[in-house]
Amino acid sequence: MTARDRYSRKLECSKCGHAGFAEVSESDDRTGPSRDFRIDEMPRGFSTERPSADPRKHMVRCSCGTVFRFEQNTVYAPGGEPRR
Repeated sequence: MTARDRYSRKLECSKCGHAGFAEVSESDDRTGPSRDFRIDEMPRGFSTERPSADPRKHMVRCSCGTVFRFEQNTVYAPGGEPRR
C-alpha cells in the first residue's frame, strides 16, 4: 500500500480576492502513471469545476463564478503578500 503526501495550498480568486486553504493529498509513489491527486477538504466559497488526478489540470470555481487552475502561478509582491 502506498503512503500519501498531505499538504495545504492557498486558493485565491484573482477576480474577487476570496481566499482559503485547501487540504489535499496525493500518492508519494512517483513511479506510477498518476499522482492520484485528491482534494480532501475545500474551503468555503470554492468548489471543484473539473476534477483531475493531475493538480495542474484540476479546475476550481469561486463563488463569484471565476474558474481557475488549482496549481496556478501567482505573483507576489516583494514582501511576500499578494498584490491587490
